[in-house]
Amino acid sequence: MSKQHLCEVVDKRELLHDIYRFTVSSSVMAQNACPGQFLEIKCGDGLEVLLRRPISISAVDKNKGEVSFIFRMKGKGTQTLARKKAGESLDILGPLGKGFSISSQNKKAAVIGGGIGIFPLLFLANELKVQQVYTYLGFRNKNFILLEDEFKSASKQLSIATDDGSYGTRALVTDLLLRDIENTRFDMIYSCGPLPMLKKVKEVAESANIPCEISVEERMGCGVGACLGCACKLTDGEDFKFGHVCKDGPVFNANEIILE
Repeated sequence: MSKQHLCEVVDKRELLHDIYRFTVSSSVMAQNACPGQFLEIKCGDGLEVLLRRPISISAVDKNKGEVSFIFRMKGKGTQTLARKKAGESLDILGPLGKGFSISSQNKKAAVIGGGIGIFPLLFLANELKVQQVYTYLGFRNKNFILLEDEFKSASKQLSIATDDGSYGTRALVTDLLLRDIENTRFDMIYSCGPLPMLKKVKEVAESANIPCEISVEERMGCGVGACLGCACKLTDGEDFKFGHVCKDGPVFNANEIILE
């Protein structure tokens, strides 16, 4: 089955300054996508935006055959992408990569994210609705908070931390996880966000002996393991080996990836 699709943009919204949510029509992608996977999007034509941009899937509506993704406008590629309008078409490869594993045997899950790393976790939280989902989100301050209502509706409990205390709790988001981890026995921890946060989540999970999966953010040229541009270190006994975020991930068991 081809993973390349020409999709119509059916909805475009600016959630915050320079952060956009696009919804595209693709029944094939909607039926086959799982939380944690990503799309490789052709943002425009010309040499300046030659490479596709990897963007995680944030929501799927299988009934409507629609897939949503959220991105921050930053470089040339995403600036070009942000100029697209509803009704226009996008050339998309996807869904790609290895997503989060979901087990019906798990009863309580912790979902923890920071900054723009929260975007793929929304798809995950909605897929985990049958379980008890405890969500922990970290932001710089109240002006950067988004998707609060969406996460609240998908979670049994939503906790928000801000660096300056302007909203929620003034703390690192991992501190909120530590606050609850002794009294709430989680079957699984899922995480996506900045590298320092992922390192701490991995440490907390190992200390509490709780299985943990983390989604790693990396610049990818091809998305299918051909360009070798997203190499990462994976454990290999007492040594390590090189893998690729796009093909072996972007979701990894926390004890399998070496975070540097």
